Amino acid sequence: MRLRNYLAAGCLALFGLSAQAETLSGLYQVREPVNGQGAEARTQATGKALETLVLRLTGDAKAAQSPGLAALRKDPQQIISQFGFEAGPPETVLVDFDPGSTERALRQAGLALWGNNRPSILGWWLNDSTEGSSLVGDGQGSAEPLRRAAQHRGLPLRLPLADLQEQLVATGKNLEGTDPAPLREASERYGADALLAVHASEADGKWQGKWRLWLGDQREQGTVEAADQAALADAVMLAVSNRLAPRFVARPGASSEMQVQVQGMTLERYAELGRVLEPYGARLKVVQGDTLTYQVTGNSDQLRAQLGLAKLQELPPEAPAAPAAVDPANPGATQAAAPQPFNGLRFRW
Repeated sequence: MRLRNYLAAGCLALFGLSAQAETLSGLYQVREPVNGQGAEARTQATGKALETLVLRLTGDAKAAQSPGLAALRKDPQQIISQFGFEAGPPETVLVDFDPGSTERALRQAGLALWGNNRPSILGWWLNDSTEGSSLVGDGQGSAEPLRRAAQHRGLPLRLPLADLQEQLVATGKNLEGTDPAPLREASERYGADALLAVHASEADGKWQGKWRLWLGDQREQGTVEAADQAALADAVMLAVSNRLAPRFVARPGASSEMQVQVQGMTLERYAELGRVLEPYGARLKVVQGDTLTYQVTGNSDQLRAQLGLAKLQELPPEAPAAPAAVDPANPGATQAAAPQPFNGLRFRW
């Protein structure tokens, strides 16, 4: 297939798949409670919604106060597509931000973005209260605060069924332990990228949560406290987001231009790869059979992490080509230069 035909077909595939290929939906919709009465309280809640969105998209708690966003902080309406309220208590503002306008504003402010292709997280959450211990399962009423908190912090959360077998595995000892093997075995059927274990307990009218996160061979952990279960869920998800973001968001000044080569391409994979590489300003440079070469701008570690989420496998660097042999009968003949090995990151599906 000619290059232009391949690209045309690929663009059509990308257009057709982009709507349903998002790893995380609702990334640009934010809910924030209104603390107080009147227009001023609602304005403050709208400003808080902007701060929440910027934190979701950058993973940087200081980004919302960037000098480049001063005009946006004064008038968030310029990037808001829909605005509404939900009855309380407490009353809540519901803000839909326009993705295109928002991304342009943040990039113009010099901020790097974390796209919507994010690691799916399977959450094992055990609550210990005066009423006993309970594992939060998908479909239970106790799962709703966790889902709201995950959406609020921009994380795609999944929950186990919490059947009898899983309740036997998700003990406080296993959730606080350093060996994830028991939970990983029970998690296999859910196909998530990351594993989150939280042991939450109530004491003296407050909640404390000890959490551990495993993503591949990398581990994170921490402890948070809050006044109630909903606030604890939000604090845990915020802490997890803060630990994950540096792996996927390249900070300004930490990026460089590089080439990425991907083997085993099809039209459907071309569409998916375009979505994954979009935050890195990818430009397709070469098409050779089922191998595509892109020019991107980013950090190699973050790029590896992002492509790993798309289930691509990194290949070793190409070995240098052997020098051309000299013909003894004609030693002065000009030899064709050996092709140079590809100097970039190599992956395959």
